[in-house]
Amino acid sequence: MPRQSAIVESPFIQQNYDLYTEADQEAWRRLFARMLPRWDRYANSHYLEGIHALCLDPQHIPRLEDVNRFLRPLTGFQAKAVSGYIPAFLFFDCLRNRSFPTTITIRPPDKLDYLPEPDIFHDVAGHVPMHTDPAFAETLVRFGECAHTAVEIAGNARDVHRLTNIIRAMARFFWFTIEFGLMRSKQGLKVYGRGLLSSFGEIEHSIDSPEVQRYPLQLEWTINQGFEINHYQPLLFIVDSFDHLFSLVDQLEKWMREGRLDNVAPGEPVLSEHDIESFLSGSGSHCA
Repeated sequence: MPRQSAIVESPFIQQNYDLYTEADQEAWRRLFARMLPRWDRYANSHYLEGIHALCLDPQHIPRLEDVNRFLRPLTGFQAKAVSGYIPAFLFFDCLRNRSFPTTITIRPPDKLDYLPEPDIFHDVAGHVPMHTDPAFAETLVRFGECAHTAVEIAGNARDVHRLTNIIRAMARFFWFTIEFGLMRSKQGLKVYGRGLLSSFGEIEHSIDSPEVQRYPLQLEWTINQGFEINHYQPLLFIVDSFDHLFSLVDQLEKWMREGRLDNVAPGEPVLSEHDIESFLSGSGSHCA
């Protein structure tokens, strides 16, 4: 689910690198070292190319200015530091403007396996390498455009019921694709979802475990399927390619305009008032 918080004029802050402690650097080293063999085995080829293209240092927490020096020429995307969650509309609007809100704190060494909120390892090592791929980057931009369509359809009229259902459908789609998606390849199923790419345990579980149900992505299933964030995902969806994913985002927007997202199944995720209000005031709240 995209970041949540009180609405602010600008979500961005500076990354003060001197504040990182040796314990922080050690957490990054341990996270990176144990993920390398998992990435080699389970990650999609676009991600592996992205890790190489960004020249991430396994020994040190990255400086975002260095990440962007390699990233921006490839797709126009840039990682921009935030202190934590930001409202849903602002998050999607940032994607539309090729900016990725990036958490700059890192999990403590005693919580390497699971952290409910994003940290710099999840965001930079999990998300950002995918942003080096032009087709994936265009899909993120297209998804950000869908947020503006939602504002156009329901936000300007302050139709809270309709808007809540649209946001829930978007959040579910984002969760089961961008965060926890699987993709076909010549080598079998591979991971492209960033929640999986940053999780030592779940990346293996997503591909190898007989407990996971894996289905070709169908939009009507995805937008009506709730999810919980505090355990390994029991249900995952498969796309054929990033071009396929882009076409599904197009379909999502088409269904939005046709009213087919107005009454999706209730349940998770529970939307905060800040997220809903960020869309209601979306015409005046943009990613700086």
